[in-house]
Amino acid sequence: MSFDVGGRLKEIRLAAGLSQRELAARSGVTHSLISLIEQNRNSPSVASLRKILDGIPMTMVNFFDEARAPRDKVFFEASDLLDLTSRLHQVNGGESRGQMSFRQVGDAQAHNLQILHESYDPGADTGAAMLKHESHEGGVVLAGELEITVGDQIKVLKPGDAYLFDSRIPHRYRNIGTERCIVVSACTPPYL
Repeated sequence: MSFDVGGRLKEIRLAAGLSQRELAARSGVTHSLISLIEQNRNSPSVASLRKILDGIPMTMVNFFDEARAPRDKVFFEASDLLDLTSRLHQVNGGESRGQMSFRQVGDAQAHNLQILHESYDPGADTGAAMLKHESHEGGVVLAGELEITVGDQIKVLKPGDAYLFDSRIPHRYRNIGTERCIVVSACTPPYL
């Protein structure tokens, strides 16, 4: 079952009463990017979609219209995690990208804490546009290698290595290795 990212973006943009140009101006992206995404001619990176959704404002959970976990739920099986991003990374301008998956534990908004199980195939990248948001985040690499850029610092993390930083500093994640990279991370307040 394929998720229509372009159709969903157009639907929420129109529901918010915004033109493509207004949403682009609010989001700090080009009008052409909004147009290409809505026509399903460009699959946005995590950073690009997050930037666009900030202009509405809307979370990625709400964008993908996932059911929220009950607030009193304490334990979660792997199948209970909410898939936030794997539907984004299929094709961009005819060029395949490495798949990336961010799966969220429970209702992040209810707990003001987002815990993610992240998976990056070789070549997966959050995008050339650096992420930047009002949060703090950290994580531990469980398998593979992950290059993380935070401001002017760049480091390749291996299993057991960890990171922790102020998310207002521009940052990016890339799997430059040959194996899938698995990370467990947390962010407060929730970003995706």
